[in-house]
Amino acid sequence: MGKLEGNAIVFTQGGPTAVINASWVGVVEGLMDAEEVTGIWGSMHGIDGILNEEFVDLRKQSVETLNAIAHTPATALGSTRHKPNAEANQKMLEVFKKYNIRYVFGAGGNDTSESLDIINDEAKAQEYELRMFHVSKTVDCDLMENDHTPGYGSAARYVASAFRGVDLDNKAFGGIYLGVCMGRHAGFLTAASALGKEFKDSGPHLVYVPEKAFDLEKFVVDVEKVYKEHGRCVIAVSEGIEDKNGTPILQLLSTGELEADSHGNVQLSGTGALADALVGKIREHLEGKGIVKKLRARGDTFGYLQRSWPDQSSVDREESLNVGRTAAKEALSGNVDGSIAIQRVSDEPYEVKFVRVPLKAVAGKTRHLPEEFINAEGNNVTDAFMKWGLPLIGEQVKIGELDLTKMVEKK
Repeated sequence: MGKLEGNAIVFTQGGPTAVINASWVGVVEGLMDAEEVTGIWGSMHGIDGILNEEFVDLRKQSVETLNAIAHTPATALGSTRHKPNAEANQKMLEVFKKYNIRYVFGAGGNDTSESLDIINDEAKAQEYELRMFHVSKTVDCDLMENDHTPGYGSAARYVASAFRGVDLDNKAFGGIYLGVCMGRHAGFLTAASALGKEFKDSGPHLVYVPEKAFDLEKFVVDVEKVYKEHGRCVIAVSEGIEDKNGTPILQLLSTGELEADSHGNVQLSGTGALADALVGKIREHLEGKGIVKKLRARGDTFGYLQRSWPDQSSVDREESLNVGRTAAKEALSGNVDGSIAIQRVSDEPYEVKFVRVPLKAVAGKTRHLPEEFINAEGNNVTDAFMKWGLPLIGEQVKIGELDLTKMVEKK
């Protein structure tokens, strides 16, 4: 297939990440010197910008500007949750034809890959040649064909650091701390809470992910066991934990009617209800059994804080740039469509490759935390997860601990 002359459009869709800008900057870098690409435009606010014909000229941006944006969290192009229907798909094709847009790069997760696949099928039906590419991103790390996704490493770095800090705080006073992390169906981000563990008794002491059925009675017993041993317990919980029947735990514990999100799912984020309810159950159990008279306990919901914290994993940023560069290279080589995936080559030394996979292999599918990453009791991660996850978050600052064998003798 020969060279295809036309304009290129890049856009970002769905929840931002700390490195999504790096992904589309990588695309721009890869297209910058291509003679067949007549213009490189950014669509403002995802597909809404295409429908409204609101584009910014990215080729006219300075190298310094693009480099700074690659180091900037969230998305400078704006985003949207708009999921296109048949009418919107048809209108987008009309816009592509109007502006001779032949190269399309959408940075996003499952929904974005599915939307691109549908638009691509319609373009083929109309015999309008497009080079359609999905530039993978999601802090949930739940895209098929990927070892991990751009955005996960930085979000995991935040979660690991946050639990590292709160564990030290908890150690100073004792008691219970519970943090709820993002992850409706996949527990990768909650599992990352363990990546900051420095010492044998460091928290989180318990980690619960949606891949394992959550048993409330077993949960409070797990907490009791840790509390009796350490006088404290730090817990990480996925927002999407469910019972053995697939019912969200938030739904079981809620005393009122829960809101639904734009896709009809029970709203799990944006509320502290799950954290508060679980802490209440812990307090009821420990105080009720007389293990502690008045329990010091706190629950938090991390929410948006996980997505765009301005402390990128350097590994994540460089890989995101390379995903974008690879998408551009593949599009220019004649491959008409695909999704760029990160696949691991080796653990020691850590090495990955960037490959084009079919859009349909990713679109609308969900990858789950592998079984070997979850311990047999279903309440923590394994050494296999730690080995997999630690290279992704970048170097961590070392923390210190007193040598308590050096206590002064009492007189």
